Amino acid sequence: MTKPATAPRRSDATKAAILVAARERFAADGYERATIRAIARDASIDPSMVMRYYGNKEGLFVAASAIDLRIPELGALPGKHVGSVLVTHFLDRWENDDVLTAMLRVGVTNEAGAERMRAVFAEQIGAVTVGVCPVPAEAAHRAALVASQILGMALARYVLRFGPAVEMSRDEVIAWLAPTVQRYLTAETP
Repeated sequence: MTKPATAPRRSDATKAAILVAARERFAADGYERATIRAIARDASIDPSMVMRYYGNKEGLFVAASAIDLRIPELGALPGKHVGSVLVTHFLDRWENDDVLTAMLRVGVTNEAGAERMRAVFAEQIGAVTVGVCPVPAEAAHRAALVASQILGMALARYVLRFGPAVEMSRDEVIAWLAPTVQRYLTAETP
């Protein structure tokens, strides 16, 4: 008898378990100290299965750090609200997505993690920036400025847990950051 097409295959469940264990282990131990054996143990599988599906630790890390920032469509918004929408969106993501926070931790301690975070933000923030900035040739620079604000606050508030950054309400964070992000995205070149 054939399984229904909607039933997940065992390999899909194994891959998913490996990725969950890898994300948790990379977050807890960082890239350098996380091991294939520890990840396999956490996923309750043999280490050879990790190697079978992901090849090596670097391949596993790339798969575990695949992040879709799920940036909202900004084209229909009035241009003056883009900064506020982005800051609000990222606060939601940082507060509800442990993977993103884990990747930030790895990114500040490991070159592979830093490269992964650079790629994610360059691709996804870059695409938004091209659509809203007045000078498309400046999009990459403007995306870097936006990322500096988003990642800086995330680092201070969710990783380092810097007291004043943690104590601020969401509304206060949005009120302070949104105008800066807005300026980076839409202001004329200084």
